[in-house]
Amino acid sequence: EDLVLVVADGLGGHAAGEVASVIAVATMAELVGRPSRSPADVADQVVRAGDRVVRAGRRDPARAGMGTTLSGVVLADVDGAQRWVVVNVGDSRTYRLAGGVLERLTTDHSEVQELVAAGLLTEWEARRHPLRNIVTRSLGQHLGVVPDVRVRDPEIGERLLVCSDGLTGEVAEDEIAALLLAHEDPQSAVDALVECALRAGGRDNVTVVVADVLGWTGP
Repeated sequence: EDLVLVVADGLGGHAAGEVASVIAVATMAELVGRPSRSPADVADQVVRAGDRVVRAGRRDPARAGMGTTLSGVVLADVDGAQRWVVVNVGDSRTYRLAGGVLERLTTDHSEVQELVAAGLLTEWEARRHPLRNIVTRSLGQHLGVVPDVRVRDPEIGERLLVCSDGLTGEVAEDEIAALLLAHEDPQSAVDALVECALRAGGRDNVTVVVADVLGWTGP
């Protein structure tokens, strides 16, 4: 199946950031329709997206230094079976909800995540820290930026969430989980999450994708 679920959040000024994110999403969309996709194919496509952002920035001085995050999941072929390939560059995130538990599948590439990992900040403090918008890896940073890649089995009944930091910077993970559990319809869940982020004072781009795994074809 052609499941490619990604979110890109532009960096480097609104206009240039929007161009960068559009390039990234369009590049990932090229995976749709390929007869087979391996995890390496998915990772290579993310690298290709970043290289295109770099070159577009070099062609137009007004877009110099533009970049974007990218996070999401792609259904790919691994040893004859279909698996999720989770990719991430930057501080957009991918989660799964299963059995009532929300699990983060990605690790932010950000200044505050490094502080959290070192035990110097809590997750709550990180959401309010002045460095919270500083990413340490992005598409457009330089040629050849490589994503984090994680392969996992799909599970019927799980719910996938891909989002920009406009959501996670304003809404705590326990509240995100509660809203995902409260809304059976994916679009209703998206609307509730976006509304919650905006109500919390969100001024950043709030991009949210929710998908339910009801089944799939193939091995």
